[in-house]
Amino acid sequence: MAALLGRDAGEAVPVGGGSICTTARLRVPDGRAVFAKTLDGAPDGFFAAEAAGLRLLAGSGTVAVPEVLAADRHTLVLEWIEPGPATPAQAERLGRELAALHGVRAPAWGTAGPGFIGGLPLPSPAGRPPTAAEDWPAFHARHRLLPFLRQAADGGAMAPADVRSVERVCELLPRIAGAPRPPALIHGDLWSGNVLFAADGRARLVDPAAQGGLPEADLAMLELFGCPQLPRVLAAYEEVRPVPGRQERLALHQLHPLLVHAALFGGHYGAAAGRAAREALSRA
Repeated sequence: MAALLGRDAGEAVPVGGGSICTTARLRVPDGRAVFAKTLDGAPDGFFAAEAAGLRLLAGSGTVAVPEVLAADRHTLVLEWIEPGPATPAQAERLGRELAALHGVRAPAWGTAGPGFIGGLPLPSPAGRPPTAAEDWPAFHARHRLLPFLRQAADGGAMAPADVRSVERVCELLPRIAGAPRPPALIHGDLWSGNVLFAADGRARLVDPAAQGGLPEADLAMLELFGCPQLPRVLAAYEEVRPVPGRQERLALHQLHPLLVHAALFGGHYGAAAGRAAREALSRA
């Protein structure tokens, strides 16, 4: 970390929020407070992918993210954002900004380079990435559902009946996905821990798995794990960008994060993924 921040950087003060990484607040020689996260043995490209995702979101001109100050193999340094209360006004602004983000067309499905969600790699198609609206079901099944299903099943987190339910969703995805829609720029890992309500009144998005995807994925993940002032966030979003049929497809779009959690943490997430798969099938 000294190579990134300088030898005169202040003492690191641990802060919460790092479920995988070690996180700290410290002052750099010019007096600014910064946020640093480290991970010994980080996979190749881990922090580079996060930095690229933050810059991609920032470049959209829609949502606020911390400025990336430095990154290397083991460390990412960001602008320090002072936390604040999740006020109704801040939540409503977040909803409108998410709607604007999802109005940005992505060039293809998935990530342009290496991607991660939590500590797990996000698989990418070999060769030319799929770009057409009609490509989403095959992309989502092959690169967002089946790889994490296999990891969860191999780790003992999925009962055979639950595995079969998810596999059936993958088979029927072209029928249950709804009308084809082109890839949009999404955060990709939008749970409450990655929404930082700030003292200056504008929420920041952090730790993205930024990619081309369906906007419903971000909203479904927020609903799955909860978020302060969530009804206000969603209502403001819907005022700007209504998504017809979203509730009918909610379980389908919660399946990917549930499988990721089953692969990472096991526990009850495998059974929850099975239930989500059966609900998605019942709404087909």
